[in-house]
Amino acid sequence: MTERELFFRHLGLPSANPSALHITKAEGIYLYDNKGRQIIDLCAGVSVSNIGHQHPAVIEAVKKQVEQYMHIHVYGELLQSPQVKYAEFLTNQLPNQLDSVYFVNSGSEANEGALKLAKRYTDRSEIISFKNAYHGSTHGALSVLGDEYFKQAYRPLLPDIRFLEFNNEKQLEQITQKTACVIVEPVQAEAGVIVPENNFLQKLRNRCDETGTFLIFDEIQTGFGRTGELFAFMKYNVVPDIMTIAKAMGGGMAIGAFVASREIMDVLKTNPILGHITTFGGHPVSCAAAYANLKVILDEKLCDNVQKKGDLFLEKIRHSKIKSINGTGLLYAVELESAEMTSKFVEKAEKNGFITDAFLFAPQKFRIGPPLTIKDQQIQIVSELILKTLDEI
Repeated sequence: MTERELFFRHLGLPSANPSALHITKAEGIYLYDNKGRQIIDLCAGVSVSNIGHQHPAVIEAVKKQVEQYMHIHVYGELLQSPQVKYAEFLTNQLPNQLDSVYFVNSGSEANEGALKLAKRYTDRSEIISFKNAYHGSTHGALSVLGDEYFKQAYRPLLPDIRFLEFNNEKQLEQITQKTACVIVEPVQAEAGVIVPENNFLQKLRNRCDETGTFLIFDEIQTGFGRTGELFAFMKYNVVPDIMTIAKAMGGGMAIGAFVASREIMDVLKTNPILGHITTFGGHPVSCAAAYANLKVILDEKLCDNVQKKGDLFLEKIRHSKIKSINGTGLLYAVELESAEMTSKFVEKAEKNGFITDAFLFAPQKFRIGPPLTIKDQQIQIVSELILKTLDEI
């Protein structure tokens, strides 16, 4: 059997019609398929490969750590230098109240841990999320996902969940002394890259302060430079009580975390002990990769030119079939006339030498979210390919 046949026979798949593009190599902003074609990656693995695919610094860090040790014990019992060094390096870039890192395996698990932490510390049960929010697909994360289609088949989910409309400040009064936490993406990614308006995040922060409610920022897709700041909360000058991170955190390796103050995090130690347990969380190889990844972002000053590159895309991709473009940094949603047209565009794009995808809750929009390392000349090239593809659909 061919590998393609084996792919469809033995892999559990989340959709009926995956592209099944056979990738044999990746480097920088490019993917290479089994026919030797060079393909521009406009998704960056959905905001994972912010520093580009196969960055030499990450590869070297992984090799060095593999030679020392890989998994040795469950998370949090033994001192492992990659975890310690990365936690220090990361928190040195953050405000003082975000000084404690709990390492996990993924974004979904980071959000699970953050929700548990907020309920445990506040001794409250109500959780507020937002319509069209995406926070993962495990049971707890799915409970705060703001779209019924993706969760109706799995009910009953967590009780005591309320959904508000992003950017609707009048609804903030629904946050009360009964609310344990509000979980929100500072920029709603899968909704079609909806940015906060009229100081919405600051007003949300103020309401949470008034009611003693924890504010959780899901920075899983917006983190590590995607919006033009290291984290989106820095762009909007609003600090959360808990931040969740993953995706671009590991430079291509699987890792996630929820970050809070030492005081808040310490409640996971008692009543009960082992308030959150993870076997592979903070895997030493992933932490070594994450350290190298963050160092690249800072040393190469990747955040500095993100917005300029995003603006260049906006300048280059003007077409009669585009209804709107919205976003920030290097994360944009390009709206076409219908979800059907966008689906045709995504399929045609792959044939024309670049990959993109539609947004979960805005299927009429396609994604522009390349590695932050993309150069101006490459933006020019892929913009021409976008216009060519729009002409052809």
